[in-house]
Amino acid sequence: MNAIVIGSGFGGIAAALRLRAKGYQVKIIDRSPMLGGRAQVFARNGFLHDAGPTVITAPFLFEELFALFGEKLADHIQIVPLKPWYRFYFADKTTFDYGGTLDETLAEIAKIESKDQAGYLKLLAHSKQIFDIAFTQLSTVSFHKFSTMIGLIPRLIVLKSYQSVWQMVSRYLSHPKLRQAFSIQPLLVGGNPFDTTSIYGLIHYLERAYGVHFAMGGTGAISKALGDLMLRQGIQIQLNTTVKKITVENGEAKNVVLLDGSILSADIIVSNADATYLYEHMLDKKKVSKFAKLKLKTAHYSMGLFVIYFGTTKTYPEVAHHTIWMGKQYKELLNNIFNSKKMSDDFSLYLHRPTATDESFAPDGCDSFYVLCPVPNLKANIDWSVNGEVLKDKIIKALDETILPGLRTCIVEDFYMSPEDFKANYLSTNGAGFSVAPLFRQSAWFRFHNKSENIKNLYLVGAGTHPGAGLPGVLCSAKVLDKLVPAIGN
Repeated sequence: MNAIVIGSGFGGIAAALRLRAKGYQVKIIDRSPMLGGRAQVFARNGFLHDAGPTVITAPFLFEELFALFGEKLADHIQIVPLKPWYRFYFADKTTFDYGGTLDETLAEIAKIESKDQAGYLKLLAHSKQIFDIAFTQLSTVSFHKFSTMIGLIPRLIVLKSYQSVWQMVSRYLSHPKLRQAFSIQPLLVGGNPFDTTSIYGLIHYLERAYGVHFAMGGTGAISKALGDLMLRQGIQIQLNTTVKKITVENGEAKNVVLLDGSILSADIIVSNADATYLYEHMLDKKKVSKFAKLKLKTAHYSMGLFVIYFGTTKTYPEVAHHTIWMGKQYKELLNNIFNSKKMSDDFSLYLHRPTATDESFAPDGCDSFYVLCPVPNLKANIDWSVNGEVLKDKIIKALDETILPGLRTCIVEDFYMSPEDFKANYLSTNGAGFSVAPLFRQSAWFRFHNKSENIKNLYLVGAGTHPGAGLPGVLCSAKVLDKLVPAIGN
């Protein structure tokens, strides 16, 4: 039996490998020139940039994929722990280093507010409770049956999952800076801390349990190693190819139709495309289930991303691998991004400096960077052909005046991606950076299911499906699929 996987993001790659391990003949198709989905790699005159995810918090999920075939990840990829995990840089120019040992984190907290040391320990204990249920028990469970959700509700109530991440953090921490630092995690998966369900508070314990890592060579090195693994296992890889439609006959997914009109048949079809794009554009609307139509009608999307990639002709050794550069506003800024859908004069940034760990990302004596700025998605009335250059100049000026002095005179090879590029390159609905937002009403059973409700042999993985966005989320979506699809002969 053969399977076709549409999209080679990490969810699609993991699904292809898991299906191959079950005995299927697998072909994976992607419209990008290289594997990885949004984890593309840009090369500009000696500078390398990982286009997408840069934070690895659960390396064991990658290890599992190699172990399916008796191999070890360490033989193919060098993954190293980072310290600190993140450096927070606040508007008053103070910093907070998060990561390392528990004692080191507590010491950093004490520099800001000693009373919050005890609160952090309580926050971590609560995060572990959420992790033990939401991640360990439920991240690989299919929620296509409502009965699964019904059984979960009492535990979610006990964990106060109806509260937001901000409310959860504020129960335990008192200082505004620490509340900000320990509530930004939803932004890593596309959510507003003031709206995102506190289920995502599990990230605190996930980071503490497994650390924050970086793959030498970047996320692109992971894509390449997984691509080589697929080839060794006989998985066919077809890039620079766009799937236009999926045909359904007698309630069963039968073929994929490519943009050039050619047709490929399959016994199983797995979509790693944006779930909303799949249901809006790749299926006959008459074939889409009532559940999926309702989800499309009521969908609330994640924010957009504005990302500047650049090199510098000098180095900044004092800048950490990951820096969270906080603006003057917090709640007001997030409200403008997620709710009012308008550009603010203020902004907050995530600055990635891979050359802090891997010098191969830039020529000698240089540094490689990308800076990510959360912005409204394309539901906002923003002309990125104009506002892109304006925002780029504002961000470079702000970094020049703070943690990257002299940037304006040493920046080279700079370019950017806006939500328009996410829509064009990745077929992301509304140019959203992470598909649908991680609200409670868009989690578990309420999220797009990993199995079509009414089309046989059609499955879904990726950020818009259960359990959600981020590398751990999309890799776990393939583990959900692993439990739904029978092995050959079973």
